[in-house]
Amino acid sequence: MEYFINCNSSTLAPYTDPLDELRAAHLYRRLGFSASVQTINAAVGQTAGTLVDNLVDQALALAPIAPPAWADWTNDNYPEDDDLARQLRRAQQEEFATAYGNSLLDNNLRDRLSFFWHNHFVTELDVYDCNSFLYYYINCLQRNALGNFRTFVSEIGLTSAMLYYLDGVRNRGNNPNENYARELYELFTLGEGNNYTEQDIIETAKAISGYTENGEVGCTQVTFDPADFNTENKTIFGQTGNWGYDDVINILFTQRPNDIAWFICKKLYEFFVHPDSDDDTGNAQTIINGMAATFTANNFEIAPVLRQLFKSQHFFDETAIGVIIKSPFDLYMGMIKETGFAYDDNTVINVIDASRLIGQTMFDPFDVAGWQRDRQWINTNFIIGRWLTSEVFLERFFQDNPEQFRTLAMDAVGTGESNTSNPETVVRALVNKFTPKGLLTDQDFENAMDAFKIDDVPENYYSPDYIPGGLSLWILSASMEVPTQVYVLLRHLSREPEFQLK
Repeated sequence: MEYFINCNSSTLAPYTDPLDELRAAHLYRRLGFSASVQTINAAVGQTAGTLVDNLVDQALALAPIAPPAWADWTNDNYPEDDDLARQLRRAQQEEFATAYGNSLLDNNLRDRLSFFWHNHFVTELDVYDCNSFLYYYINCLQRNALGNFRTFVSEIGLTSAMLYYLDGVRNRGNNPNENYARELYELFTLGEGNNYTEQDIIETAKAISGYTENGEVGCTQVTFDPADFNTENKTIFGQTGNWGYDDVINILFTQRPNDIAWFICKKLYEFFVHPDSDDDTGNAQTIINGMAATFTANNFEIAPVLRQLFKSQHFFDETAIGVIIKSPFDLYMGMIKETGFAYDDNTVINVIDASRLIGQTMFDPFDVAGWQRDRQWINTNFIIGRWLTSEVFLERFFQDNPEQFRTLAMDAVGTGESNTSNPETVVRALVNKFTPKGLLTDQDFENAMDAFKIDDVPENYYSPDYIPGGLSLWILSASMEVPTQVYVLLRHLSREPEFQLK
């Protein structure tokens, strides 16, 4: 697949034109996991400023997932029998993964962001292996997803999931463990090698020591043990004192604000706008500079940066549309949202399972650096897996209720064309719905037309002269073959390169 070079020359100035269908769909593909025909239609004609503010405000107001009954369980709450305990843990994990999957589908921007942060402040469930830790980790991501980044950094480092994953629970004053201190700078706030030294890491590890008290029972939340804290003076970024955990966060954000702002805004830019932030024109760098200035001016509040970016001419520029390769979760959740087909918890579980098959395991990124995204999602094995699993989802939707495929087509063409007898009208509406900017060539569109015109429908059925009086036998709203035709078309589109983009 061709790699898109970033040629976007637009600025952070507000995009003031009323949103058309192309840009409304673009906004929902990036801020959430896409949206239904009805949601897109409701957005058309609105201004970006009004719509973005509403979406951000909704995200800020959302409560996190309610604590499950087992949120505070320790190992003592599980059966003594290892097999029974293992089965119960797995059932709880599936229950919580389903709840979180539903949040990803329902909550648009808040959980689009919590999932982004899940791949930034990485932990792996198979390493720390405690369901209680998992709940409080995701809770931290949801509560802070659009909040204050400084608060976020402080809180995430004290979650038991992170303390176990990056060895904080083994960081004792007389024997410092540098793992978390290194990743705090390298991956979480500054970027690799950016304005910190090896000595800064060593001294930081001493300052954040002591969070080692994990109780006598396994899977107990970690707390501070003063006996394990290093009480020597430490020098971090040139500042000397008997620093502790809170001091480290304060020194980091006081001494390196511009470095933090640049690093985080670059990641947000690459995730929401374009994977290539090192473009030849240098304009992406200018945009990131502007975002970083907003970030620091607002004391590291995330929401103002997102409002600025999502309302901008740069975000809505033609060259920003359809240039990011869908992640596995984008692929399946986007299909569910865009079709509007009925789904249940089993569907969500199937999404989680299918995503794992093609490289994205919920709660378990590859390593501390996270999923690398974009072109990493496409290789010989994964692309075939994307095709085959997409077809399985479509087949299940069809078996459950074929008529929802007709409904989708009628919604896509609009009420004024619901009785159309022109197959091109239907195919073009569905192509435009499921690809960011249509298919690349006229021949690609003709191939889509051929897929839609299944053998069961003779070509002359579409002719207005088939029935005396200038009527055709084939009508979108009535012909019995329509659900099958839409199903076959969607199967065809799911293998097209443009379908893999958002």
